Amino acid sequence: MPEMNTPELRERVASALAESIDTVRAMTAFVGLDGFVDEITHAVDTRQNANEYTRLQLIADFGDRIKQAAGKSTNIEMVNQKTKLGGNGPIMANALATFGLKVTYVGALGYPNLHPVFKPFAARADVHSIAESGHTDAVEFQDGKVMLVKSDSLRDVNWANIQERFGRDRFQTAFCQSTLIGFVNWTMIPAMSDIWESLLSEFCQRLQGPRRRIFFDLADPQKRSAEDIQRALKLIHRFQEFFDVTLGLNEKEAGEIAEVLGVAHGDFSRDGLAKTGREIYCKLNIDALVIHPVTYAFAVRDGAVAAVSGPRVAKPLITTGAGDHFNSGFCLGQLLGLETAACVLLGVSTSGYYVMTAQSPTLADLIEMLRHWPT
Repeated sequence: MPEMNTPELRERVASALAESIDTVRAMTAFVGLDGFVDEITHAVDTRQNANEYTRLQLIADFGDRIKQAAGKSTNIEMVNQKTKLGGNGPIMANALATFGLKVTYVGALGYPNLHPVFKPFAARADVHSIAESGHTDAVEFQDGKVMLVKSDSLRDVNWANIQERFGRDRFQTAFCQSTLIGFVNWTMIPAMSDIWESLLSEFCQRLQGPRRRIFFDLADPQKRSAEDIQRALKLIHRFQEFFDVTLGLNEKEAGEIAEVLGVAHGDFSRDGLAKTGREIYCKLNIDALVIHPVTYAFAVRDGAVAAVSGPRVAKPLITTGAGDHFNSGFCLGQLLGLETAACVLLGVSTSGYYVMTAQSPTLADLIEMLRHWPT
């Protein structure tokens, strides 16, 4: 699988962004339906004094500490690094709004009152909450993160509450007219498949005008049954009749989806994962499949694979939300009609900027990054 991140591609994409600022501002996105308050934490290994400690560096270190407590119990201190808006939907939608798109968001952001952590998001997007938010303790390590989630409130994200608390007509207008639709975090929303069934039966047959794009992200479906996952994948395929469908997966999720679809997997080399991705893509029969491991990403479209490495980030400031930023950048490239490799490049650039700065990039930030690529 050849590497496609070249100075020439970066300059083409930077120039395309510079010429598209007004176009982006005219685009609309409708995203939902989750919402979490994220506490980004470090797990303490040893504490030197009230102000200094050494963190557990690797997930394996954290796992070993827990295993050593079997039959004995233990205490693991967590140190809060940051409290921020969370959930796949709010993070992706906030990133799209930072690009300049006109974003409408419906989800679980606090009910009946918006949680304060979402107020900056609400200042740059049209935000509507229909349920209390979930809560995530995101324990970050050098090689990944462990998400400890409380999500009972997301049971209130269902079609009845959407119609009652947001409005059926408003939902239909946003769904039927927005340039981009995004439904993410299927795993944490028990009623999401039922909502998709309702949209397919009640709204999709009435769609008019040019085809638009819809993006799905299942978000770590390991805890859901194979039957539930198969149903979700069939529904995603059904949307292809009405939209150009993209499904986004990380490396772990790709293995889980391959297992459910009966696709051979286990070779996580670049070529091995690309082969798995192609077979998943063929099984789903959608417009595009994206898989984003940590250091690179690739997309499969029209049977061809485009792979792009991300920037080198020696000391990330944050990793929680990196995948959602990738999704926003990739979708931006699609909306601008860029080639597949350019879309992937925008994905890894958006994610990389966020990991390096803990901030969502503007278009100007992306242009600067593409023209002065971190090495």
